[in-house]
Amino acid sequence: MVVGCKIDNQEMGFQASERLYLGMDFGTSGARYALIDKQGTIHAEGKREYPNYMKEDSLDWALSWKTTLFSLLEDVPVHLRPLVSSISLDGTSATTLIIDSKTGEPLARPYLYNESCPDALPLVKSIAPINHTVCSGSSTLCKLVSWWNNDDSDKKSTMLLHQADWLLWLLHGQLGVSDYNNALKVGYDPEADSYPDWLLSQPYAQLLPTVKAPGTSIGHLKGDIRTQFGTTDSIAAFLAARATKPGKAVTSLGSTLAIKLLSTTRIEDARYGVYSHRLDDKWLVGGASNTGGAVLKENFSDEQLEKLSEHINPMEASPLDYYPLKSVGERFPVANLKMEPRLHPRPESDVEYLHGILESIARIEAKAYMLLKDLGATQVDEVFTAGGGAKNDKWTKIRERVLSLPVSRATQTEAAYGAALLALKGFQ
Repeated sequence: MVVGCKIDNQEMGFQASERLYLGMDFGTSGARYALIDKQGTIHAEGKREYPNYMKEDSLDWALSWKTTLFSLLEDVPVHLRPLVSSISLDGTSATTLIIDSKTGEPLARPYLYNESCPDALPLVKSIAPINHTVCSGSSTLCKLVSWWNNDDSDKKSTMLLHQADWLLWLLHGQLGVSDYNNALKVGYDPEADSYPDWLLSQPYAQLLPTVKAPGTSIGHLKGDIRTQFGTTDSIAAFLAARATKPGKAVTSLGSTLAIKLLSTTRIEDARYGVYSHRLDDKWLVGGASNTGGAVLKENFSDEQLEKLSEHINPMEASPLDYYPLKSVGERFPVANLKMEPRLHPRPESDVEYLHGILESIARIEAKAYMLLKDLGATQVDEVFTAGGGAKNDKWTKIRERVLSLPVSRATQTEAAYGAALLALKGFQ
């Protein structure tokens, strides 16, 4: 989701040409910021890794995110801070917090974006329409139902927020506000712009946040800042690439593989982990696979990835057929909680092994785009690449061959830049 905050610096005598717009991207292992002007020129940028705070033998994610949020704000150059007109922030989709509705403090550890709650899936499937987006173990609704059924505490003063909703609250102090991109996986209908009756009739409906359209003003923030809107990190990456026409797509090659295709048609099918985010009068259709850079980093160092890639012939197909996953379970282009990683047999040559993994991830990407077409989405005609994998030119050429599409690195590849564009849009 994106958070926006607007500083009323008109009263301070700043001209429109001097205004800057701050975007922050909260990813899986750290956060980044980008500060841009209205032409999109970057004036400052930086990143922070999440500190490893422990709580009862596990990572205290909420404290890590909170600390990183304020560290990033402190990292903005002092001489540029008075020029910041708005701030936006994105977080990982379906990362969920159950909080005290009076204090805002988390009542349980956060449920991470890729965490599955299979215990809640049968109940969710019994109330939701067939193949709805929430009919996936990693959906926000499954996480809410799992907590509701397994926690014995008093639930009268509790509330559900997503990662970016909660981080936004730390800035503006108004609990219970989300946007329709984050709320999609809890069951919100962005087309009808409301929660459906089948969800509102459930006993835990009282925990659901108020939903606003991205770009809607929420209120005042600390330091006379006002907030504006929200979205998810893969959407922010899409916006950063400035892919504005139907048929244009962005593949984010980060820890996981996320696909977003701009389509005139909305597509939803939980059997394949496919869902659609609303983007003005069009739809960003796609999903997120558990394959991606995390698998590569388990097997190779950054230096090895760079050196081994130099020896790969990207025009030659690898005969190795893998399904690279870090652990059991896949979300998209097939939703299978029991899918096992397949990374064998391993050849003696590390170059061949890396080639096989890169090519196998490209095949998964190709399968995903073909699936979207078969389900009725606008056919993809060009792919932009964001995330760390965008830097690997050999992988880009492999993907071009496997996808049979033009593939290029987006001019701007960081989700933080897309969040900054949202800050600019909201201010205007």
